[in-house]
Amino acid sequence: MTTTAAREGHPDVPVLTAAERAALYALGCGLADAEIADALALPEPAVAGLLGHVMAKLGLRDRAGAIVHAFDCGLVVPGRGPRRRVPGAAQRTGARRDPEPAPGPWVRISVLGPLRAWVAGQPVDIGPLRQQAVLAVLAMSPDRSVGREELLSGVWGMEYPGGNAVPVYVYRLRKSLRLGQRTDAVITRDRNGYRLARGVAEVDAACMEDLATAAGAAERAGDLAEAVRLCGRALELFHGEPLAGLPGPAAEAQRLRLVERRAALVRRRAGWQSRLGRIAEATAELSALVLERPLDEPAAAQLMGALRRAGRPAEAVAVFDRARRRLAEDLGVAPGDELRRARGALVRSEGAGAGPRPGRAVAR
Repeated sequence: MTTTAAREGHPDVPVLTAAERAALYALGCGLADAEIADALALPEPAVAGLLGHVMAKLGLRDRAGAIVHAFDCGLVVPGRGPRRRVPGAAQRTGARRDPEPAPGPWVRISVLGPLRAWVAGQPVDIGPLRQQAVLAVLAMSPDRSVGREELLSGVWGMEYPGGNAVPVYVYRLRKSLRLGQRTDAVITRDRNGYRLARGVAEVDAACMEDLATAAGAAERAGDLAEAVRLCGRALELFHGEPLAGLPGPAAEAQRLRLVERRAALVRRRAGWQSRLGRIAEATAELSALVLERPLDEPAAAQLMGALRRAGRPAEAVAVFDRARRRLAEDLGVAPGDELRRARGALVRSEGAGAGPRPGRAVAR
């Protein structure tokens, strides 16, 4: 099956064997060859050959194309959990049955806006702000355990509480995030601290990064339209100020990082739109971003370039002048190199007079 066929509504890839489908899923999830070998109980050198068979059968040029295909055919679905499970080490690649459907995480946590959580699709009360901030720290630390001291400093800063605030909040969160009589612990503890259990909770920030990674893979595979689409899906996961209203240094640091991440994704998508000739879309998105972030010099410079290519040099000059004024008034600094380069490109473009540009009348 080709990637085109997958987009037309065929979620499976019957041309592949069970082992090949499992390898494609693992690759789409971002696993390295060593991790795929471990999951499939294969020697690591055999993984490259297995993936080579996958790409040959599907007519794909490289691994980036395979990653995009894994998303397109529905094998990997960021934001909704995977449809397939990578077989464990006990399942050998010679097995003739398909991987069993994965149940998906029963807890979903959203940090790309006010902190929210759902259990089995139903919203749950996750308690007072400091308790929410504890959950936020764990949600934003998916690959490691977080110690008690780190939680105290990240949530309370220098105002350390008395008593056993962290264990109490963790206990309450476990109760809130428990599904019925299930004994699975959403928050586990080891010698290094607390963490969200793997495969139990899904965090929208991780889904956003999966989509951004897939968008980059689509770009490398030469499919800019798919890159724009995937990046748009990543941006759709934002629903306000990340971790809005949560106290503590950890939440503030993550809030700033995620705000910058969203801006970077908007700029990235606008760049791809411009390369596709969709200048009006790129200009609209960048204009909104610059209005929202008047001190964002990369966004202003990118908007100037889009306006220049659209044949709207006066508006591009106005963008530069507004940015220069705000930088001087708010920060007491002059425009940086990127803005100055955008201004220079505009001057050279106007001085060159190289024929008509879109949106401008041709002199007779």
